[in-house]
Amino acid sequence: MKKLIIFSFLSAVIFGCSKSDDNNDNCNFLLNIGVNTSLNLNLPQYNDLNFISNPIYVQGFGNGGLIVTNTGTGFVAYDAADPNHIPNSCSIITINGLEGICGCDDANKYSLFTGQPLENPSLRCGLKSYRATISGNNLIIN
Repeated sequence: MKKLIIFSFLSAVIFGCSKSDDNNDNCNFLLNIGVNTSLNLNLPQYNDLNFISNPIYVQGFGNGGLIVTNTGTGFVAYDAADPNHIPNSCSIITINGLEGICGCDDANKYSLFTGQPLENPSLRCGLKSYRATISGNNLIIN
């Protein structure tokens, strides 16, 4: 009886643990690049962020730039590189209304409110997000 209990315990430990999280197996295309920037919402190039649902692209940060959106309840900031592709010239997301669209042949689409993939349930990764907080007239992204 004692051997059966030990065998059951060991079986549960061995077969109950997986060595990786299947949801993150293919989410390693983007580098973990730190972003620390401030956008002055009084400047003309960031004026669209004063209104709900007007995403903007900010070049020069993260893997492919930043896409920032005012959701009405706060701000969200995402890396503009498609996380489901190895970085290349077509994997930068472009803004089309409230969707971000990859320039590669598969044209992956993402919500610029939630960062989640649209139309293709087989995509494993959502957009890489950064923290966005407002401080006075400045939007701090890190």
